[in-house]
Amino acid sequence: MSLRDKTVFITGASRGIGREIALRCARDGANIVITGKTVDPHSRLAGTIYSVADEVAAAGGRPLPIQLDVRDDDAVQQAVRRAVGTFGGIDILVNNASAIMLAGTLETPIKRFDLMFEVNVRGTFITSQACIPHLAKAQNPHILNLSPPLNMSPRWFKDHVAYTMAKYGMSMCTLGMAAEFRPQGIAVNSLWPRTTIATAAIEVHFPEAIFKASRKPAVVADAAYAIFNRDSRTATGNFYIDEAVLREEGVADFDQYAVTPGTGVYTDLFLD
Repeated sequence: MSLRDKTVFITGASRGIGREIALRCARDGANIVITGKTVDPHSRLAGTIYSVADEVAAAGGRPLPIQLDVRDDDAVQQAVRRAVGTFGGIDILVNNASAIMLAGTLETPIKRFDLMFEVNVRGTFITSQACIPHLAKAQNPHILNLSPPLNMSPRWFKDHVAYTMAKYGMSMCTLGMAAEFRPQGIAVNSLWPRTTIATAAIEVHFPEAIFKASRKPAVVADAAYAIFNRDSRTATGNFYIDEAVLREEGVADFDQYAVTPGTGVYTDLFLD
């Protein structure tokens, strides 16, 4: 398996899972389009598109950092044109950018509701739409949405209905686009972690005990890497779980990914 000379376009790549996927692909010598809004160091959140670009280069990849707000459709089109102009095409799109607010209906400000839908659903749709004409020319093209399996149990709606709808909107893009673009050989899949992942979102929105019972972002990145190397004409329309993907690849030691090795892990949202 190798992604050498492949071009990977990643949204929300300045930290967390997006950054980790960028670094994993970079180790193969891939071209990494690092997009995100953070260009200056944040007081509380580590990472910018430029710091990740330096890490990608150090890992053996060729970085292209682009400041991007996925809500801006013109900016997305410009970013895609710049990526294609620099690297000659796009082989893989990772829709990782996401907004979260775990609150009930009465506690969710409409501005926050709009943000989640604009970033999660609209951003995924816009970026996919812009990349698909170029993916159609690639040898083994993949779109990967960081979104959960569609689970209609009321338990996943009652406490944070707006966030659930927004994440499921990304998953519905997977469901529809996988069928729509199957004839063109473009794989469209979702990937979701079995456990909570030690990212800024978990640190901010969950108790410290859950953060300590999480896995590192590398577990998702390794699963994404395995998916990118699968045949796009057959491996499409799936709602993958990171641990299941890695077990299929022969991985048995998941303690290597644990924030606190030797202890139990916390199951992520949307998984029964």
